[in-house]
Amino acid sequence: MSLHKKDLIIATIIGFASIASIAYLTTQSNSSQSPSHSFQRQTLDSNLVSMKLQLQSSTPNSSHLVSQKSSPVIITPPTSGCKIEEAIVDDPEAPLNVRSIPEVREGNIVGKLNNNIFVSVTDEKSGWLQITNPVRGWVVKSRTRSSCAIVDKTITFSPRSDTAIVRGQIIGTGSHNYRVRMTQAQTLTIKNLGDVFPLIISPNGKMMAKETIFEGNDSQWTGIMPVSGVYTLQLNSNFHGFEYEFLVLIEGNENF
Repeated sequence: MSLHKKDLIIATIIGFASIASIAYLTTQSNSSQSPSHSFQRQTLDSNLVSMKLQLQSSTPNSSHLVSQKSSPVIITPPTSGCKIEEAIVDDPEAPLNVRSIPEVREGNIVGKLNNNIFVSVTDEKSGWLQITNPVRGWVVKSRTRSSCAIVDKTITFSPRSDTAIVRGQIIGTGSHNYRVRMTQAQTLTIKNLGDVFPLIISPNGKMMAKETIFEGNDSQWTGIMPVSGVYTLQLNSNFHGFEYEFLVLIEGNENF
């Protein structure tokens, strides 16, 4: 074999070896990068799923809407600017002085009352209550506990809440009404958290619950509203009164 042919054969062998080497290195390179690409793809898919879940949870029609609402609004009755018919003596320095006129003056004390005594109120003037029973005279209002005899208040929910807690007290006789505007087919739930369950009255004046449901600390009532309008949650006292607390939940397409 001539020298020229030997050189040609050696060059050919070297060329095949180079090609094989390049192919091997290319395969190894792709193999080493594959896990990284797979990890990046998995991360992207995970982020897309997370974004999708976030969008679903922020949709107003989400089934988890109630659980994502803010805390219930607290509704309480007014304590001034209304007619007071009865009060309870609550003086940190008892007994409470009953005076002949609505001012502190020497010699005008006409009686003294111990704490927790109920007094009948006929008038109010500059921080004083005029009472007729058990003693006639005037007592300092801030040394008693009292409530508005008549309350008529609309429950207003916050933009991000469809739940309210109504909390108050009737001292003496009186009637406290809380109004809830609802649309037909919405669901109203009342859960008692205190001693007295409110009457539930429809816009046409019909009672929407049986009498037995109004008793018991753990009683609850749920109903679908038959018509649109203002529903009344009513508490009545015919004697010395009571404290009350109940939760109001509205489920439907609108918040009020």
